[in-house]
Order: sequence, then structure tokens, then C-alpha cells
Amino acid sequence: MKLFNTLTRENSELSPLDGNKYRMYACGPTVYGPAHIGNFITFTRSDVLYRTLKVAGMNPFYVRNITDVDDKTIRTSQEEGLTLKAFTEKWTDKFHKDCELLNLLTPDVEPKATEHIQEQLDIVQALVEKGHAYQGADGSVYYRVKSFCCYGKLSHFDPNELKTQDTNSAGHANDADEYDRDSVADFALWKTRKPEDGENYWNSPWGEGRPGWHLECSAMSMKYLGETFDLHAGGEDLCFPHHENEIAQSEAATGKEFCHHWMHSTHLMVEGKKMSKSLGNFFVLQDLIDKGYSPMTIRMAFLNGHYRQQLNFTFNGLDAAASALNKLADMLLKTLPKDKNLSDYQKEPWPAENGFGLFTNAWKALNNDLNTPAALGAMFSALKKLTKQKLEGAALDTELKALGALTYSLGLEVDVEPLRKAVEEKSTVEVPVEIAALAQKRWEAKQNKDWGAADALRNELLEKGWKILDSKDGFTVEPN
Repeated sequence: MKLFNTLTRENSELSPLDGNKYRMYACGPTVYGPAHIGNFITFTRSDVLYRTLKVAGMNPFYVRNITDVDDKTIRTSQEEGLTLKAFTEKWTDKFHKDCELLNLLTPDVEPKATEHIQEQLDIVQALVEKGHAYQGADGSVYYRVKSFCCYGKLSHFDPNELKTQDTNSAGHANDADEYDRDSVADFALWKTRKPEDGENYWNSPWGEGRPGWHLECSAMSMKYLGETFDLHAGGEDLCFPHHENEIAQSEAATGKEFCHHWMHSTHLMVEGKKMSKSLGNFFVLQDLIDKGYSPMTIRMAFLNGHYRQQLNFTFNGLDAAASALNKLADMLLKTLPKDKNLSDYQKEPWPAENGFGLFTNAWKALNNDLNTPAALGAMFSALKKLTKQKLEGAALDTELKALGALTYSLGLEVDVEPLRKAVEEKSTVEVPVEIAALAQKRWEAKQNKDWGAADALRNELLEKGWKILDSKDGFTVEPN
């Protein structure tokens, strides 16, 4: 399996550094409100990678964090009159419910920043002792960017072009969790307590305060994955400064490579524009569900964009995704044994070592830089061939296991049982003699190429509540 590495700017083959588990980390949500679809397309892409690694036999171990302390969570919790814990737990629960709707697998570990304060303090202590960090006049502890030789290696920024700004334009200490990249140089590792923080502070060797935003991911990833791990994922907006700062503080503290492979997901556009509340194109998951789109339709729409190419997320695209899911269900109905559903084949053992039969090209697409649009196209082509081949027994079972593994990797769930029951109910409907006679008359008109009469009879049947489905050798009549 190959994936583009932001660090090297090359497609690199993935394999566990320890020869056992593929250890991956993804930046999770900041829980101060509902995650929007821009967040969820990134989380979905990490989920597809995790699933694909499972099927490929890479034994992945997945960590995704929860940011439950930063400027926004503190500020908004106080505005709502809630403790930080109560406020962030409310939005964490909402995030988990949305993940379940989108069929995102639960990570192996999902640590919270507030539950790993000591691990963060340990990193700050190591950096201070090694001369990479210092306590500023305001009491906060800052990372000294110029002390790290390789700063900028991920984003390819030249650190010499960054101006150290101990103060912002207002003359105050520049320790904000979020700031424009033009103003970034030394960054806050530990932020001294301020009145606006309220009771949200912890004790440290440098006084009362709280960790800076960048620190938590270094502390939690290294705790659960080791000082050097396989892959770090996140949105493209995190590449600089967040991920760059993670590398700097982690490698300066340990003297080891922090992460071997970096995966960044490109932002989406919504109806051709950057998503913005002011433009009216800012959506959370529930907004789209309220408009009648199922979560699986939304996931299918996400899959139609390659993670390194900007996806224009549109309502036409959602409609197309819904049609694709309906088409998939219809094709599965024609292929699956009558007592089986797709979920019966989305189970281990996976067929990766035994090949993917008709679905080989789809599997290859996923393994070539996680190309989900190409995988979907190849999957539908293969399924179309499968419906025509009329395989049975072991031969059919082998192909369906490959399809099951592929759809599991994509995170697609399709329940054919409702469609199967609907078809069975239609087949048991008794057609009145009058309707059957009109349908036969219409068929004869069609055979005689009397298209006007055939169309008139079809319309008459529709008015009476019946429709005709033609085939090569005949027709069937169903309630409309």
C-alpha cells in the first residue's frame, strides 16, 4: 500500500516500523460545538485509511485525540455558565453520535487533553532543561524555534523568514492557541493563568496555567504510540503551524524522529465556495439530515473526492451519491443469495492475501494513495460483471467476500432486505383481468411498432395505478 507523504513529497509504501502494528494518530475535534462537514470529511478519510489497513493485514492501532481545553472551549463554556468538563462532555457526546451515524470506527484509544496534563508537563520540562524552551516575562513557557535546526521541514517553510514575536500588535504576550501563520515564531507550550481562564488551570513548575494547543498531540501520541510512530493524519490547515510545532517540540525533547509518514486531507468547497456561515453554506451533519439526506449518502459523497484534491461538495453531488447507493442496493439484490445481506460478507478473515477477483482494480485503487473515487468506479464495474456472470456456490462466495472487504474498507453499509421485501410484495400482487388485458394489448401494439397506441395504453395503465416493466422477451405489471 502506498500513500503520499507530506514530509517527503513522495508516494511511500506503508509498513509497520516495528514489524507488528501500524501505529497511526489523527488530530481529532476541538469540542466547543458540533463538528461541521469539513471536519467530518477529514475524519472519514482517516477512517477509510484505518479500515483499509485492517483489510490489508497491517494490524493498525489508531489514536485520535479530543481537544477539551483551549481558548475556545474555555471562553464558550464560561459564556454558557458551564464547567469546562460539563461543556466539553456535551459536545464530545454529540461528536460520537455523529461519528456513529457516518459509520466511523471507534479509534483504539481516544485520549483527552485534560486527562494528560502531566505528560504535557514532562515534555515542557525536558525542553526547558535542553534549552529549547524558556519562561517569558508574562510567566508562560515558550518554545524557542531557532533552537531547532529542522523547523519547517514538513511545511517547507524557511524558519529564517519567521520573525520572533514575543508580543502581538497590541503589545501583549503572543500566546494565543490560534493565530495567523505570518505572526508565528516562538509558540506557547505552557500558558500562564489569566483572569479570563476562571478555574481552568493546573499547577506546574512555572506557576498556575494550562497547556498550549500544540503540546497535547505530542504528549498523547507518544504515550500511546511511542516516541517514533508510523503515521500522523489531519487536515491540510494543520500542517503549519500545528504539525510543524509538534515535530519541533517532540524531536527536541526525545532526540528521535517523531513521525515517519504525514497524511494531510485537502479542504472541501461547498457549492463552489469556501464554507462560511456568512455565505449560508456552512453545514453540520444534522443540517443535511434535516434536508432529507441519509448519513450514508453523505459518506458516499465524501468518498467521491480524493483526499488530496479539493472536493466541491454540492447538493447535486449528494443527489448523485443517493442514486449511486440505490444502484448499489439494486445490483446487490441481483447478486446476493436470498438469505444473505452485504453485512454477512463484511467480516474477517479478509481476502487480501487471496486476491480480490473481479474487484482487484478497486482494491488496487485504494492501495494507490487511497484513491476512493477510482475504487468506487472500479467497484461498480466489477459488480456489473458479477451480476451478469450468474455465479453460484464457492465461486460466488469468493467474489462476495472480496466485495465485502472492499465495502468495509470504504465504510459503506447497504441493507438490501427492505428492497428484497418490496420486490417480494410486488410479485405477490394479483393483477386484475382488465389490467392484464390492457397490458397485453399494449405489448402487442409495441410488437407491431404502433408506438402511438402503445404509449396511449401505457398512460391509461398509469392512470389506473399500474406500470409496465419491459424486458427483452416480455413484460411485468406492478402497482405504480
